Amino acid sequence: MSIFTKKNAAVGYITLKAVSRARERRRRKRSGVKLALYLGLGIVSLGVLAGLAAVLLRRQQGEHEHVEGYAEEDEDESELVSEYVMATPEPIPAT
Repeated sequence: MSIFTKKNAAVGYITLKAVSRARERRRRKRSGVKLALYLGLGIVSLGVLAGLAAVLLRRQQGEHEHVEGYAEEDEDESELVSEYVMATPEPIPAT
């Protein structure tokens, strides 16, 4: 009796086709999951970059406001500084 018959060949062929179809289905599902994960990761990354850009813009605007505020000098403060400079004696040189 021979093991290699037409019936066994047909059963083997059908079994191999069923296994290959199952693998293809798994691959499609996995690729869908991977695609969803990559899209989610991309959206999160864009959110992080947008937040970082917002923080940097706020800091940059804050520096400009600080420089403008610093450029304005109060008259009372300038009088106090000039009085302090005039009131302090000059140091005596060491001999």
